[in-house]
Amino acid sequence: MPKIRRKHNIPAANLNLEEKLVHINRVSKVVKGGRRFSFNAIVVVGNGEGVVGHGLGKANEVSDAIQKGFDNAKKNLIKVSMTKTGTIHHPIVGKNGAGKVLMRPASDGTGVIAGGAVKALLDVAGVKNILSKSLGSSNPHNMVKAAYEALRQATDPVEVAQRRGVSVSKVFEG
Repeated sequence: MPKIRRKHNIPAANLNLEEKLVHINRVSKVVKGGRRFSFNAIVVVGNGEGVVGHGLGKANEVSDAIQKGFDNAKKNLIKVSMTKTGTIHHPIVGKNGAGKVLMRPASDGTGVIAGGAVKALLDVAGVKNILSKSLGSSNPHNMVKAAYEALRQATDPVEVAQRRGVSVSKVFEG
C-alpha cells in the first residue's frame, strides 16, 4: 500500500514552538587510535495547538546534536486535525520500520495515555485526550516516526466531506 502524503510542511516562522528532547544515543566508531564517540539526539517540537514535528541531529558534542535535531524538526512540521476536546477524530495506526503505534480517540478527561517517545510527541502537539499503544519495536527512533506518521494520516471530517462531495453528517453515517 503506498504511503499517504496529505499534509505539507508548515513554515516554522511566527510559531511559538516548544522543544522537547526524546532520546540521546552515544555511538562509537573504532579507529586506529581507539574509539571515537559521537552522539545523536531525537527531538520533537510543537506549538501545543496542533502543529508538531520531529528531528534527528548527529554531532560530536551532545549540545550540537540537540541543536541540529531542533533545526531538523522545524523543517518537518505538520498540522494535526483535532476535536474541541483535544483528541483525534478517528483511530489510526502509524508504522515505521518494525515500530507500530495505534492511536484511538478518548473522551474528555482521559488524558494522554502513551509511552515515552510517543507521549513526548503528543504533548508538544497539544493533544489532551488520547489512547495509544506501541506495538512491535520499542526503539525511540521508530516510535517517534510511527507516531508522527499516524498523526499525518489523521483526517478532518470536514475535509473528508468536501472530498466526497457530501455533508459532514453523511460522513458519520453507517
